Amino acid sequence: MTQTAKLISPRRGRHTAYHYQYILDVGLTDRKGAEKMLGKSVEWKTPGKKVKAIKGKITRVHGGKGKVVAQFEKGLPGQSMGTAVAVA
Repeated sequence: MTQTAKLISPRRGRHTAYHYQYILDVGLTDRKGAEKMLGKSVEWKTPGKKVKAIKGKITRVHGGKGKVVAQFEKGLPGQSMGTAVAVA
């Protein structure tokens, strides 16, 4: 069963952005629900005719409102922000 999540932004601090780690909104409202998503694989596909996939994995929970952090194989392009990723 595949569901979708929305890419929010790269995980970042005041001085550093972690370009391999992205915050995802998986549609959950609490931390307990988000903890059940840990370890699931995610995949972002490029738009257009030549489709490529960048794979990743949900590694941790981000805050108490149901957001999660996913670590990808390589950094995602800027146009991926706000788009959907597949969660399996």
